[in-house]
Amino acid sequence: MKQATDLVREVGSKDPGTGLRAVVALRRLLDQLERLQVQNARAQGWSWQAIANALGVSRQAVHKKYGIARLLETRRRR
Repeated sequence: MKQATDLVREVGSKDPGTGLRAVVALRRLLDQLERLQVQNARAQGWSWQAIANALGVSRQAVHKKYGIARLLETRRRR
């Protein structure tokens, strides 16, 4: 995978193909980083509500996206 700094630079490309591919790659990277930080927070005893507050979403939304079943599923795929 490209470096995040390269992707940020490519997002501003005048070539839409380059820019859009960079947006997709950044979105995937951000999803991975968010999942990692949710796992870290849960491992440190954070509640779903505390995680939701930090992410600016509802507790239900964060639990649906990262609940224990989803986290286990993600770990199995690796």
